[in-house]
Amino acid sequence: MENARPNTQNYEHLLRADIPLIDVRAPVEFTQGAMPAALNLPLMSDDERAQVGTCYKQRGQQAAIELGHSLVQGEIREARLQKWLELCRQNPQGYLCCARGGLRSHLVQQWLREAGVDYPLVEGGYKALRHYAMDVIESRSRWPMVLVSGNTGGGKTILIRSLPTGVDLEGLAHHRGSSFGRTIVEQPSQTNFENNLAVTLLKKSDGSQKRWVVEDEGRMIGSRHIPECFREQMLRSPIVVIDEPFEQRLARLKTEYFQQMSEAFLSVHDEDTAWQNYGEYLHHGLFAIRRRLGMERFAQFTARLEDALVLQRKTGSVEGHLAWLSPLLEEYYDPMYRYQLSKKADNIVFRGNYQQVEAWLRDAT
Repeated sequence: MENARPNTQNYEHLLRADIPLIDVRAPVEFTQGAMPAALNLPLMSDDERAQVGTCYKQRGQQAAIELGHSLVQGEIREARLQKWLELCRQNPQGYLCCARGGLRSHLVQQWLREAGVDYPLVEGGYKALRHYAMDVIESRSRWPMVLVSGNTGGGKTILIRSLPTGVDLEGLAHHRGSSFGRTIVEQPSQTNFENNLAVTLLKKSDGSQKRWVVEDEGRMIGSRHIPECFREQMLRSPIVVIDEPFEQRLARLKTEYFQQMSEAFLSVHDEDTAWQNYGEYLHHGLFAIRRRLGMERFAQFTARLEDALVLQRKTGSVEGHLAWLSPLLEEYYDPMYRYQLSKKADNIVFRGNYQQVEAWLRDAT
């Protein structure tokens, strides 16, 4: 027998160390929620699982088990077994995982054992891991935090990512938090956003940290919401504010929203599709705030955006975007920021430029 290791309930080690989990749940279950290091090789397809589920409701457990065996046999079983064996060889430190550590993972474990590989499983399965992850968020949310605030383009995310106790909520949500916030990567499910947050908190809980550093976010990041217990602690936390010169903020935004985003689209699409999708991304951002801009100003910015896209594709220059980005910051984003921050003035403990705030945070955390 290879890899004769015991089954485990050490959920902290599994999540903190990114131990590979061969998740044998159906694809629909995996899509709804899984741990970051999980790999989906299902025992049953979505359709097979649905048939077994219906059978279980109508005829009971034993009939459902018999149906499952009849659906996964012969060449189908052998093909799936070979994939499990290959993953076991590639991940000798991993574990099997199903919904509750029950029939499915035990059955796959038995088939692997018959093929000469003794591979352990996660006792309690994904449900136990999920419960543990939510407990981590609940407990770690009680730890002190400091929020980083500042105008758009001030470098908040860059700063948070550079700190050992920084928790990049926008990175975990695959969204920058504004109307132009979406990335080329689809947002995770709400469950997976929470799972990723739990794992991040675990990995950064080394016992030496003084407080978490997170961006001053609203309740929602794109279409994902910050867990309520975490959000409540954020509302009570002190705030540091990055005050950067306008031109420096513009330079960051040019790089992030125009150079990097256009390159990202071009990296995954053919040229025509990439430019179409990149243009739609920028137009969607403007369209989302059209009522607050006013329809006349929205039309002006849209025309300038179109001209800037033509110039960028023709010459590679992103300078044309300043014709709409600069007034957008001055007339919309900056006033909105000042208003929102004015309601939290009592929580502000430090203000300065990027370097000053960075020095303050490294000393305080």
